[in-house]
Amino acid sequence: MYTIALLILLAIGFPLQDGYRQARDDMVRIQIAGRGVSHPAVLRAMNTVPRHLFVRSAWIDDAYDDSPLPIGRGQTISQPYIVAYMTELLNPHQRDKILEVGTGSGYQAAILSTLIDSVFSVEIIKELCIEASARLKRLGYHNVATMNADGFYGWNEHAPYDAIIVTAAAEYIPPPLIEQLKDGGKMVIPVGSPFLVQTLMLVEKRGKEVTTRSLMPVRFVPLSGDH
Repeated sequence: MYTIALLILLAIGFPLQDGYRQARDDMVRIQIAGRGVSHPAVLRAMNTVPRHLFVRSAWIDDAYDDSPLPIGRGQTISQPYIVAYMTELLNPHQRDKILEVGTGSGYQAAILSTLIDSVFSVEIIKELCIEASARLKRLGYHNVATMNADGFYGWNEHAPYDAIIVTAAAEYIPPPLIEQLKDGGKMVIPVGSPFLVQTLMLVEKRGKEVTTRSLMPVRFVPLSGDH
């Protein structure tokens, strides 16, 4: 996937001729590797995917800054370090199948796309889902499937997943996501009140036993839906 996506990006003039090469290099070196992310494939993905194409035009010059940015409909694209850190926690392997809850602009899905065989991404806001799906296809990330639905319930059709990444804060870990996680799988999810600082949690499933580990304080938009 990585080679195909890169060739397509090169063919249309991205990312090596887009004027943001140095910004990406600095982002990875200072913000990500400089804070301890060391997974070689994750660092390559962060240095390859053109983040500026996943933000609103008004924010394009801030795309590689060390901060989240608004993408419309009250949602944000996560801080680059958080994207890299959460991805590294999953320790992705090429043959993995990963579920993402909260497609947003599609940036996290694009990062995963370069690392694994299959990405399934659920977005509750229809307009964002449509935009992200078109963007991912246009940029050559063809191993990402998107669905407009309530991510609290996951995407059972393609379960079980080797890993699940949730990019919105839930007040508790959604039971359907635990059920859809493969035995031996991992989930990374921010848990806590949408109005306070949340805790990034690493969830691991081994048989009937589910363990959780608190990692760091974070701030995410809330996981919305009927739940």
